[in-house]
Amino acid sequence: MQTNKNNKYKMLTPDQVDRYSRHIIMPHIGSNGQRKLLNSKVVIVGAGGLGSPAALYLALAGIGTLGIVDFDVVDRSNLQRQILHQNKDIGKRKVISAKETLEAYNPDIKVELHEEPINSQNAMEIINQYDVVINGADNFPTRYLICDASYHSSKPLVDGSILLFDGQVTTYIPGKSCYRCIFPEPPPPGEVPSCSEAGVVGALPGLVGSIQATETIKVILDIGEILENRMILIDALTMEFRTIKLRRDSSCSLCGDNPSLKGLIDYEQFCGMPAVEI
Repeated sequence: MQTNKNNKYKMLTPDQVDRYSRHIIMPHIGSNGQRKLLNSKVVIVGAGGLGSPAALYLALAGIGTLGIVDFDVVDRSNLQRQILHQNKDIGKRKVISAKETLEAYNPDIKVELHEEPINSQNAMEIINQYDVVINGADNFPTRYLICDASYHSSKPLVDGSILLFDGQVTTYIPGKSCYRCIFPEPPPPGEVPSCSEAGVVGALPGLVGSIQATETIKVILDIGEILENRMILIDALTMEFRTIKLRRDSSCSLCGDNPSLKGLIDYEQFCGMPAVEI
């Protein structure tokens, strides 16, 4: 490929111009923006309900490198909502199924696999390789871990969660606010049910994950108004969307004026439950 002397990114190939033409004609993106997407790296924690639509749309958008963190295998019960996987993938490792699906949609991208439980020993190493973090985890140990690791790595975190008919999405920018500003401590084990215990309507992850993908593109391109210090609350039963304002808590143990959390906590013991993705 040729390199434009006025731009640090490689010139688009004819195939790429064709593939991403609907981006390129947009004044918000254009050729330079598309090249920036192709040179970006995004890590998605969880190849499940939220990670599936987020990964698919980012792959289609031309995010150059997608990291997938998951250590589970595809189960039949996953197929109701996890669109990265098909019936033929039952029993297959989710990261492998995800890679095959994403590359089938767009062979232009690179898919990096992290088939391991993300924990306090490897979280920083994984996250530091990427520009943006997407959290698709379904449990509090992983959610708090990703929040803390993203903050300490100075990486934007696009966070989403789902349960029953309810969803929420926000974007945390290090130094602005964090998950702990809203929820300082994880709830006691068993107090809040997971999707596997309470259920979730299958279409809802598609909605929330698509918003996460859109937010990620905006963060990378530095366009529009991201959900910084704002959270979207979705009630799919009434189809109502509410936006609430968030603010940094000066007494926050992670991002406050006198933070006490200098490293990562062993969240499995802290919450008394294993860290597993959706």
